[in-house]
Order: sequence, then C-alpha cells, then structure tokens
Amino acid sequence: MNRLTQGVVRRAVRATNAVGSALSRVGVSLPGLEERSLRQAAQRTSELEDFGDETLRHALRMLLRALENEARLNLLGRVVARQDIIGLLATRLRLQHDWKCYPGIAAEHIRRPLFIVGLPRTGSTLLHRVLAEDPGNRVAQAWEVMYPSPPPTRECYESDPRIARAARQLEWFGTLNPDFQAIHATGPRLALECIAFMSPSFLSWRFYTMYNVPSYQEWLEEQDFVPAYGFHRRVLQQLQWRAPADRWVLKAPSHMLAFEALFETYPDADIVQTHRDPQTVFASAASLTATLHSTFSDRPDHVGIGREVTRRWSLGLERAMQFRRSRRVAEDRFLDVHYHQLVTDPMATVRRIYTHFGIPLTAGVEARMRHFLAENPKDRHGRHRYSLEPFGLDGGDLSRRFKAYREYFDIPLEPTPGLEE
Repeated sequence: MNRLTQGVVRRAVRATNAVGSALSRVGVSLPGLEERSLRQAAQRTSELEDFGDETLRHALRMLLRALENEARLNLLGRVVARQDIIGLLATRLRLQHDWKCYPGIAAEHIRRPLFIVGLPRTGSTLLHRVLAEDPGNRVAQAWEVMYPSPPPTRECYESDPRIARAARQLEWFGTLNPDFQAIHATGPRLALECIAFMSPSFLSWRFYTMYNVPSYQEWLEEQDFVPAYGFHRRVLQQLQWRAPADRWVLKAPSHMLAFEALFETYPDADIVQTHRDPQTVFASAASLTATLHSTFSDRPDHVGIGREVTRRWSLGLERAMQFRRSRRVAEDRFLDVHYHQLVTDPMATVRRIYTHFGIPLTAGVEARMRHFLAENPKDRHGRHRYSLEPFGLDGGDLSRRFKAYREYFDIPLEPTPGLEE
C-alpha cells in the first residue's frame, strides 16, 4: 500500500474505533469473545471437529478472561482478537487432522536443534536471519508458522500460495501499525520466532506481547511447559515431513523461562544465549510492547507495560541463570554472545558459533551471509526511538537490580536509553 492508502486506512480505523467506543457506552454489544462461539466458528472455518487434547480449554479460558477484563480492547482490537483466536483454533483442528491422516509425521526425528535465546532486543533476530542464509539451516519462515497445514513440500516450498497469503496479512498489519516495521521487520519469507508454534495450545508467551493480559501472563509463568514444547515438536515434525531439514535453527527469547521443558523435549539441543545491558533491553522491549498494545487498545497502560516487562524478563533471567548454574546440562551446550560484539562483527560471531558446535562453515555460505548483511543494514526500516521514562522505569534502579546478571556474564553497562536504537 502507498502512503496515501495507508493514511486513509488509519483514519478509517480511528473512526471505526470511535464508533465502537460510542456504542459500548450506550450498551451495544461488540464482537464477542465467548469460548463456545469461537470454537464453533473455528469448526465451521476448518470443517473439522476434533481439537485433540482438551486440556487447551483451561488455557483458552484464562486468556479470554484476561482479554475481556484487562486488555481495554477497542473495536479493532476485539475484531482482531476474535479472528486471531478463531484462526489459532482452526489451525489446531487442521494440525490434529494432519496428524491423524499422516502417521509418518510422528516418526520424524528432530536432530540437534540450535536455539537462539536471550532477552529481547539483544540482536537475536539479526543472528537468526543471518544463520538462515545457510542452506543447511532450516528456520521457520513466517508463512509456514502462520499456516502450517497442510505440511509444506520441498517441491513447492519456494512458490507455496500461502506465501502470498501471509504477505497480504503482514502488509495489512503494517498499515495498521506503521511504526512496528522500524522496530521489528516482518515479511512472509523471513525467519519468525518459533514460540508462535505454541500459540494453538494457548500456552504461549506471545499473547502478552500483543494484548495487555497480565493475569494470563502470571498464570502462564506457573504452568508446566512440557505439553507446550511437545506441541512445538509436533509442528516441527509437520513442517519437515515433506520438506526435510538438516538442522533446525530456532529463536525466541521466552525459551529462557522454560529450559527444563525445552531440554526434556529436545535433549540434544544446543543453545546460543544473547546478552545486553538490561536497562537498554527493557526500554526497547517496553516500547515494542506498547506499539503493539496501542494498535488494539485506545488506552495502553505504559507504566503497567514497564512493570510487567521488567517482571517477566527478571523472572526469565533468574530461571535461566538457575538452570545453567545447576549444570543439569553440560555448559558446552551453551554459547554466550554479547550484543555489541554481534553488531560490530556479525561474521566473527557466526564463526564462533559454528566452531563451538562443530558445524562446517563453507566460503559459499559465508559469502551468502555477508551479502545478506550488506543488503539489510540496521536502520533499513527506520530508527527505533525509545526511553525509560514513559514506562516508569529508572536506569539506576535497573542497573543495581541486574548487577549479578551483568557480572555473571561480563556485560558492559550502556548509557541510559533516551534517544534511539
């Protein structure tokens, strides 16, 4: 869409939300988020009935309750949340159908996957997309994460019609929220966080990123994530069944919160953990979350976002450090990467990773990676501006609070954020 069209769409959205607010004030019902209605809509959409393991229902109910009571959804937000959940339920129905129809999917072996983890905004997306340039590495592209059923095939992998479908959906979202692209570039063929594989189980960290649902988030942190990682593994098996993968390279910051479940599911996994000064991370992550929340709510709670982002990732760091100190998994299964080393010389970081985990790096692959870096400079989609103040965060307090983490991983302090990334 061109700028004129984008402007027209955004003005129409604002007018629609204003009408929705007026209708709500006079008691007119807005698009509903009732579990029964959502499940029935998904069954009609997919023409399927079997959701599989019905333990998903409690998780779904926890999410729906938080969406109704906490998210402050505007009319667009309610429409998007409803369609989002119907889509996830329909995806679950289709996956369950595939798994029953094609028993060969369950026999697929996931060999020594490489997971990139770490606080958000620490260069993990850059690293993920550089590693995706190696044909020996299989990443989950956005289109197949969004539409994993039916299983993709090697023959049609580059021309699958779902690529164009995903492109249209991402373009629409970009029109609604043009600032998001400067923070996190999107595209149907770009590598996407694998945490989205868990979304149809409704045990997923991605919901708080999109919507203000703190009670769901707190509930989620106390759950056993082994079933969610089991679902994650089944989706990987689905994707590689007819489009084989030599080695999966997967990425999501939230894996730090559940290393136990990750290694129970993938006992031969390797981990690259990215690091950066938390005060910079939290300002940037809070800005990203606020940008998403503001798309679906006219009253995003910036101070609440700052508090919740800090609490969530404090817990993530604490759990990750406890797991690594326990030595339940050999330390050589981890490699630590510092943000400034990564962005200063990405290829030196790549060579460290390949050497550490015994992966061959050919001259041809290195040339592909260098070409990608040259074609995708850091600020290609604009600069991301953020600061601590709007989120009620204090640089000095964060510095003191995370001193042990910085010292354990030898992370340098950064200037208090106040301008741009």
